[in-house]
Amino acid sequence: MQHFRLSFIITTVCLAIAIYWGGMMGAFIALILGVLEVSLSFDNAVVNASVLKRMDERWQQYFLTWGILIAVFGMRLLFPILIVNLATGLDFIGVVNMALHDPNTYAHHLEESHTQIAAFGGMFLIMVFFSFIFDAGKELHWLGYIERKLSNFGKLESIEVIFALSILLFGQHWLPEDIRFKALIAGISGVILYVIVGSLSALFEDEEEGEEVSDAIKKGSVMSFLYLEVLDASFSFDGVIGAFAITQDVVIIMLGLAIGAMFVRSLTVYLVRKGTLDEYVFLEHGAHYAIGCLAVIMLLSIQIEIPEVITGLIGAVLIGLSVISSIFYKRKLAKLA
Repeated sequence: MQHFRLSFIITTVCLAIAIYWGGMMGAFIALILGVLEVSLSFDNAVVNASVLKRMDERWQQYFLTWGILIAVFGMRLLFPILIVNLATGLDFIGVVNMALHDPNTYAHHLEESHTQIAAFGGMFLIMVFFSFIFDAGKELHWLGYIERKLSNFGKLESIEVIFALSILLFGQHWLPEDIRFKALIAGISGVILYVIVGSLSALFEDEEEGEEVSDAIKKGSVMSFLYLEVLDASFSFDGVIGAFAITQDVVIIMLGLAIGAMFVRSLTVYLVRKGTLDEYVFLEHGAHYAIGCLAVIMLLSIQIEIPEVITGLIGAVLIGLSVISSIFYKRKLAKLA
């Protein structure tokens, strides 16, 4: 329970603020939003853990402290306000007042930005999925022959970028003309951001030996930290918009999503410290396939309304199957030993 101690403290504080702001009903809604955030983001925690286990303990603590401030106040409060600010041309303070005193209008403007949000987040997440599935150095394959063949494509230079941009360009034909350009620019931005973060990480990892190695590790941790925050942002976009279906109160939304985000981070650290990814070897595979499905759902949501429960169920099923497969795989190895 020590890994979740801070999460329970944050939850208590958030619920106390929610009671002060919106009474017992406000606290109840915040708790519901927190539970939904955790249930829909378990695959995020698994993928985060695969990155976090390569970082030292100091950066793991930063992920739980500074990272949660960025996740809650940055991605779940300030970033939606900035989106509305850019979409409407209103000044930042004006949008803040709108969010607090006219949440219906604020929610409407945020919903109107769904095309850009879904295209950006969907393309970033599909790059995460392709980078995993086309990894030529991956030795363990959950889907056997199929996955092994797909990983061979990783020998081709920038194959994940080619596939991602092909999907984006092909999808343009199914969109109304008035939103095609917005979706295209947002989608390309998502791909570019992923490539920038990945390229900088590789640059720092390739430093020469000696004192520079220590410095490279530190810088690499910085890039890994930024990568985790962008990944979290991509997961949070739809969650912020979907939360307005439950309540229009942005303060309650922020508090509820803060509870969920904190538990997801604690769960990430727990998976790292307990070696869960080594114990359940296909868990990372299942999480990446869930991310691939989420990416497709986000892109489809530009035109089709898809309930979040479907997203959650797909992720839960894939992760559940990966855990079962891991157990059978471990038993098989034990028999052969």
